[in-house]
Amino acid sequence: MKALRNLLDNIKPHVQKGGKFEKFHSTFDAFETLLFVPNHTNKNGVHVRDSIDSKRTMAMVVMALVPALLFGIWNAGYQHYLAINEAAGFWQMVGIGALKVLPIVVVSYGVGLGIEFMFAQIRGHEVQEGFLVSGMLIPLVLPVDIPLWMVAVATAFSVVIGKEVFGGTGMNIWNPALIARAFLFFAYPSKMSGDKIWIHGLSDLDGVTGATPLGEAASGHVDKFANGAFDLWHSFIGMIPGSIGETSTLAILIGAVLLIYTGIGSWKVMVSVFAGGYLMALIFNLWGANELMQVDAIHQLCLGGFAFGAVFMATDPVSASRTEKGKWIYGFLIGVFAILIRVFNPAYPEGVMLAILLMNTFAPLIDHFVVQGNIKRRVKRAKVNA
Repeated sequence: MKALRNLLDNIKPHVQKGGKFEKFHSTFDAFETLLFVPNHTNKNGVHVRDSIDSKRTMAMVVMALVPALLFGIWNAGYQHYLAINEAAGFWQMVGIGALKVLPIVVVSYGVGLGIEFMFAQIRGHEVQEGFLVSGMLIPLVLPVDIPLWMVAVATAFSVVIGKEVFGGTGMNIWNPALIARAFLFFAYPSKMSGDKIWIHGLSDLDGVTGATPLGEAASGHVDKFANGAFDLWHSFIGMIPGSIGETSTLAILIGAVLLIYTGIGSWKVMVSVFAGGYLMALIFNLWGANELMQVDAIHQLCLGGFAFGAVFMATDPVSASRTEKGKWIYGFLIGVFAILIRVFNPAYPEGVMLAILLMNTFAPLIDHFVVQGNIKRRVKRAKVNA
């Protein structure tokens, strides 16, 4: 590390103001602060300082996403060999999965960071670190068969329209990764319908299409949920078709533990999302008017992107509610609306994305009413005491 530090110190004078490559200061600063804790100090006022900055916070979220990513790679290979009815070893499955998943991750980071660096250079600002997380989230919410050019277009739309037009990281209204998925859903619905997923096929075929559990339920095939391929155990572990990082509830919960332990993710939002979804699913179990209503409430929480959305999407600190009471309301309504959309919209059995984007829109309003309620209670208490 000392050699790397010396190398950066030798380059630094050339990219600072007056240097030969001063135009690239933003790019250099991004790499330097990613590798080393910045040594900047505040000259005015009193501030609490520690070694945690935005880049390290984002890096911790990426680490929490790694279990879902690794399982998604394995599951892509597992679904391939399951579809062609051929036995394969662990590393064979990982190899097939990596061939499909890793290019999506590379394109997402390449396009997103390229745009981030371009905006930073044009504005003369520091490169914002928000895309460290979005660059990983975008591939994990996409199906494995998504064309790479679609990934590039959706990522560009997410960064430019979903974030930069609002002022960059910390100013966006909606979760940027979900903006990318929403763009693909409305622009290319056949690829993002939520009812079918492409599985890597034989060498002489483009591939085969397998129905996701939610697609089967929407079609009335709920018999597979009790003791078939989509039973609760398989759904919890993640050995089912689905988007890359959303199938394994177990891997997602491992990431949730890390986020909660480090204090980066809000456990209140996570718990309230699951509570809202579970309560709504229980009510529909009693109603039982269609096939999706008959799916067990616990099972509902393990299907589609519900768990992934609850842990990694709903907890986005920028687009979520920020008041403590508001977090409970915000998360609970996400869970309720996710199951409502899933049950009543057979054309789109995966409702978590739309539920989170809807509540992103109303999060400031929720916080406003919470704050106003607190003010009214304090004023009333002050009058009583007087």
